[in-house]
Amino acid sequence: MPRLGRIKARPALLFFDRAVDNIIATRRRRLAQDTANIPDDILTLLLKAQDPETGQPMSEEEVRANIITFIAAGHETTANTISWSLFLLSQSPHWQERVVAEAEREIDSSVEGLAERLVETRAVIEEAMRLYPPLAAISRAAIAADELGGRHIEPGSMVVIAPYVLHRHRLLWERPDEFDPNRFLGPARDRIDRFAYLPFGVGPRICIGSAFALQEATLVVATVMKHFRLQPVPGRRVWPVLRVTLRPDGGLPMVVRRRSAPSG
Repeated sequence: MPRLGRIKARPALLFFDRAVDNIIATRRRRLAQDTANIPDDILTLLLKAQDPETGQPMSEEEVRANIITFIAAGHETTANTISWSLFLLSQSPHWQERVVAEAEREIDSSVEGLAERLVETRAVIEEAMRLYPPLAAISRAAIAADELGGRHIEPGSMVVIAPYVLHRHRLLWERPDEFDPNRFLGPARDRIDRFAYLPFGVGPRICIGSAFALQEATLVVATVMKHFRLQPVPGRRVWPVLRVTLRPDGGLPMVVRRRSAPSG
């Protein structure tokens, strides 16, 4: 769409495309020269991938699109999730104490299984994604005629599911606008309808990085809260704005103070 914002962003997009193209070209040269010492990472897997029916590799455009998707989805959404989690914790002294106590108990013990032991921190992350889902809208095109909520859907119609609305729907959640990570702890978690909570989408196109994103965000939030006290800048209004992902409008400046070392 010829929007003004898209025109302004064109130089940045071109720079980004060239940077990714250079990365791809460099890896192709290395693959041609020395396959034994090439990192077995996502880029290598994409360049080696072949269509199971035709045996053809991905086109240059397909490889570039996948790399850009991984960069955007693997960074932007997780960063926003962490930001909203820290903001919500800054508003709840009770949950701050619980997360800090858990972090002090678990972080300095075995690294193996650490993310799984940070149960309350993960509940905070999941509740943050309920209130402020990184992807506020999910679009799907109907491949055939269908019916949805009594409405006829024509083939090719664009159907938009809005997790931001779904996650705050009063028929699906009690006190939907309140921050309460208890929803994701113990038996309460099992009572959440599978299709009432879609921070990563659902079905065959669900986010393939969901497990990694949850683990990463949990570890980061626990580590930050263990070492620092966070408080929003006084007088600043925090409000969500949708720019591909759901982010705090104008960023999220915080007053950061180091915590004193625990006694004993």
